[in-house]
Amino acid sequence: MAKKTARKSASGTKKKTAKKKSARKPNAAFMAPVTPSGTLAPVVGAKPIPRTEVTKRLWLYIKKNKLQDQKNKRMIKADATLKAVFGGKATVNMFEMTKLVNKHLKK
Repeated sequence: MAKKTARKSASGTKKKTAKKKSARKPNAAFMAPVTPSGTLAPVVGAKPIPRTEVTKRLWLYIKKNKLQDQKNKRMIKADATLKAVFGGKATVNMFEMTKLVNKHLKK
């Protein structure tokens, strides 16, 4: 009987078939259009756009106007337009910036 089980385990191995990974789908919540407030509109535009696009346009504005601190790249220096968005703060870090910008977006 021992020979029979040994033979069974040797021939009983199966090849695993590779499963296809499905393409990653974007999260619908990020792609839902949001309307920027009147304060944020000069920076990103007034039309409803997805939240991801708001972030892209905000970073374009920051880079174009050289508002990123050169020594500490995480800090954003606010100009007159962004100061209103940031609640009057002169400098904010990039993580605080997203929190402050979210206050200016409406679903």
